[in-house]
Amino acid sequence: ILCDTFFEPRAGNSNMSVNARFFASLKERVGHGSLSVDVDEASCVRDVWYAVTGGEPEAEVLVAINKEYADFDAAGVDGDEVAFFPPITGG
Repeated sequence: ILCDTFFEPRAGNSNMSVNARFFASLKERVGHGSLSVDVDEASCVRDVWYAVTGGEPEAEVLVAINKEYADFDAAGVDGDEVAFFPPITGG
């Protein structure tokens, strides 16, 4: 999978993982609310999604890294929280 940016390892650490969190209908679909996902240096958020689901994300799925909105081509660092959630609706 091609990404614009990649995850960065913390100094002195070659193993990288992120805490992937899934909310609402995505939690039910994936079967987990939270799990640790190992990533390599050539990974972005899209790769985290693919590692858990085995497929491409739907256009309406939202993502945040450490509680900041992001997109699927974004990256972070080892230990980040990557949250996936359906569109927020209300009225």
